[in-house]
This record gives sequence, C-alpha cells and structure tokens, in this order.
Amino acid sequence: MKDKSFSIIGSYKTKNTVEKAAGVIFIICAFFAVLAVFSITIYMITSGAPAIFEVGLKEILFDIVWKPTAAEPRFGILYIILTSIVGTFLAILIGVPIGLMTAVFLAETAPKRLAGIVKPAVELLAGIPSVMYGLLGILVLNPVVYKIEMALFKGDPTHRFTGGSNLISAVLVLAIMILPTVINISETSLKAVPAYYKQASLALGATHIQTIFKVLIPAAKPGIVTAIVLGVGRAIGEAMAISLVAGNGVNFPLPFNSVRFLTTAVVSEMSYAVGTHRKVLFTIGLVLFAFIIIINLILNKVMKGGNKDAVRS
Repeated sequence: MKDKSFSIIGSYKTKNTVEKAAGVIFIICAFFAVLAVFSITIYMITSGAPAIFEVGLKEILFDIVWKPTAAEPRFGILYIILTSIVGTFLAILIGVPIGLMTAVFLAETAPKRLAGIVKPAVELLAGIPSVMYGLLGILVLNPVVYKIEMALFKGDPTHRFTGGSNLISAVLVLAIMILPTVINISETSLKAVPAYYKQASLALGATHIQTIFKVLIPAAKPGIVTAIVLGVGRAIGEAMAISLVAGNGVNFPLPFNSVRFLTTAVVSEMSYAVGTHRKVLFTIGLVLFAFIIIINLILNKVMKGGNKDAVRS
C-alpha cells in the first residue's frame, strides 16, 4: 500500500483557491495595519487639538515656563521639545557608530566562536525591559556622573547639583538601549549583500577594510537607514528608563541639567492632570507623534536618495 503524500498544489483548482484565499488574507492584514495608523492619527489630533485652541499654539510651543498647577498656569514646552531633540540626536550620534561597527565586526571580521558569544549577548540586550535600564542607570551610571559633576562644579554657588540625574545620564542610557536594534538590523543587511560584491572588490585589489567601507556598507545602506529609523523611534519614544535617570526638571538641555523629555512629561503628570493641564499633555503627545512622522519621512527620503545614487552608479 502506497503512502499518500499531501501537497498544497495538488491541482490547478487547489492552487487557484489557495492563491485567492492568500490574497484575501493579505488584503485584510494590510487593511487593519492602515486602519490602526489612521485611528491613532485621528485620536491624537482630536485629543491634542483642543488645548491648542484653548491655550494657543504659540504659548505651548515657544514658552519656556511649565507651571500647569500654578494660580496662573503656564504650559510652555519649548525646553521639553529641545531636550527631546538634543537627547535623541546625541543618543543616535553615540549609539549608531558603535552599533554599526559592532555589526560590521559580527558580519565580517569576528571569529565564529567570538561571534557566537557576542551575538546572543546582543539579542539578550534587546530583551531586557526598559525599566531595568533605568534601574541600572540609577545604581551604576548616576553615581559616576555625579562624581564628575561634583569635580567640575566644585565651589560653584550657582550650579544646581542633580545627583547624576541629568541629560548626560539620559543620553547614555538611550544610546545603550538603541544598540540591539542597530546591531541586529545592520548585521542582517550586511549579510544580505550579494557575495560577488565583496569578491569583485577584492579581485580589483581593494583591501578587506576598503571593501567593507566602500562596497558593503553603501550596498547595505537601506537596511542600515531602517535600523537608524527604528533606533530613533525607540530613543524618542522611551519613557520609563528616562524618567528614572533624567531628573525630570524642565530646564534648558545642558549636559549637567536635570531635564524632562516629551515622553516623561506625559508619563509623570497624566495620573493627576485635569482640565486644561490634561489637554496640554495630549498636545505634547501630538507633538511627539508629529516628530516621529517627520523623522521617518526625512530618513526615508535619505534612503530613497541613496538607492537612486546606487542605481546610477
């Protein structure tokens, strides 16, 4: 007796049915993805717009004083916006080069045994909850930064000591948190570059390092830019870890100032905010949402420009 083997493409009718069913499933999934983005956008606009009409866009975006519970409340978030921009930029400036070089090391130069140790460690780093980064920052990073702060501002009567909870600590924590995203996606992109790119470069007399920086990294640029986009999204959207190490003060974003990010502004006050105060917190969320959209559009534009240049060359 012969065993019957099962095949999903047993006949033309079966194939046609499967293709149609798969097409319907894909359309439904795409519809829900678009619906989710559309719903979030509408919700953020409807929730954040009332405070703009009540307080005024200029007063919210360009005032530097944040006193929502005062007798004469003021809702200026300019310093909070600047802190998010500066903090995210510095975290990317530190984290992306380290992450990219680590990805190059794992993909191209690391011995297999060493790569077998480093790669699981990076993947484990990605699975650590953000609150753990904040706790480690409080226990390890803040005391070190505080010692540096005391040494630099010793005898300065005008400086407000932060105990290490300041912009520097927040930037370093964010830089560490984006490393797994940048490393994993960049490494995957580098390994996806066709082998003949590397072989052709080496055959023309280029060294291994020249091949990496002149051939492999430019060829993997779309994936690397995607890694940066996701890293920026995590950095600008992080709240829990930053609320523990940044100090949560509304100040100009100087290295040793206690600062507050857009995300921590919402998290720290939403539980007790009422009335106009609560509406302005939703407006802060709308500003954060707009920042993420703008950053994604800019980086996607850069990525498309890089793709066109690669095709022309």
